[in-house]
Amino acid sequence: MSWQAYVDQSLVGTGNIDQGIICDATDKTIWAATPGFDILGPELQVIIDSFTDKSPTKKVIEHGIKINGEKYMVIESTEDSLKAKKGKEGVLVAKTNKALLIGHHPADIQTTNAYAAVAALAEYLKGTGY
Repeated sequence: MSWQAYVDQSLVGTGNIDQGIICDATDKTIWAATPGFDILGPELQVIIDSFTDKSPTKKVIEHGIKINGEKYMVIESTEDSLKAKKGKEGVLVAKTNKALLIGHHPADIQTTNAYAAVAALAEYLKGTGY
């Protein structure tokens, strides 16, 4: 399956994610994306850096993240996931060995349901070596 098919079918196709990106976990190369859902290099770098931030209060928790220039408050950040909200909509990130899966959910979808879609694809890709 192509990377775009993973975005279209395994993220957006679940009905819990309305926009998605799959990119390289280290060099910010976008492999596939929903048209119009963009993350600028510096915005993506903040997310990448959050996975190695070992400080007591991570910078992303203090300052949030930006996606397409829109600020989101980070509600959870671990070594392989990130959850952020802006009102009732949200952005979810799951890190695999080689990729970042980024999904946006609209206000009418619960964050837990949206994260489940992103996490399921992440687990599948981990199992295939990605």
